[in-house]
Amino acid sequence: MSNSKPARTASRRVRSTILAGLVVVSAAPVGVLVYQSLSSLSTSAAWSFDLPFGDRQGPPGAARPHLPWLNGEPEPGGTVAEGAVPSGLTVFDDEIPSVANLDPDLLAALRSAATDAADDGIEFVVNSGWRSPGYQERLLREAVSKYGSEKEAARWVADPETSAHVSGEAVDIGPTAAAAWLSKHGAGYGLCQIYTNEPWHYELRPEASVRGCPARYADPTQDPRMHQ
Repeated sequence: MSNSKPARTASRRVRSTILAGLVVVSAAPVGVLVYQSLSSLSTSAAWSFDLPFGDRQGPPGAARPHLPWLNGEPEPGGTVAEGAVPSGLTVFDDEIPSVANLDPDLLAALRSAATDAADDGIEFVVNSGWRSPGYQERLLREAVSKYGSEKEAARWVADPETSAHVSGEAVDIGPTAAAAWLSKHGAGYGLCQIYTNEPWHYELRPEASVRGCPARYADPTQDPRMHQ
């Protein structure tokens, strides 16, 4: 009789150890699932932008995909060498043609503005910059297919002969916070929004620092340069 209590105590300890082991084992898959879910959410959030990407993507709020073109893998329509942009591109990325081939004065103004915007917690993302004529032509054909006619496509994508992107004189900036910052402060750097329907599209107007930005065109079809 004197050994029965220690035996029962030992038995309870064994059962407790087994139960604890089962709890740990069953909790592990749950932890993995939670981790995977959080990782998935953070990855999705990382590619979410508030503006269309340049003048060729979907409505505000569209998610930006991963763009692995630095290894030469083509975007639908273009490669980095032709002006397609890798994700997270900034105005300081000299090794990327869409930035490196911008007009030097435009690029200098963008970098000055981006440096000051960073003090306000704003980061400029280049959604489109310089483009090759061939890439621009393919974007135009995509736009005709998307919008159903050359006339409607012209409101969003210029032909290679008149495109300010092909000449390196235009840049599309996102996300919304950066475009909003430029809308408020851009004139001081000579950076102006040119088209009402493209709040992300900026070009250099040096006189704007003194006179303010010129009146915007409703869309590119109203721009006399598009009809030369």
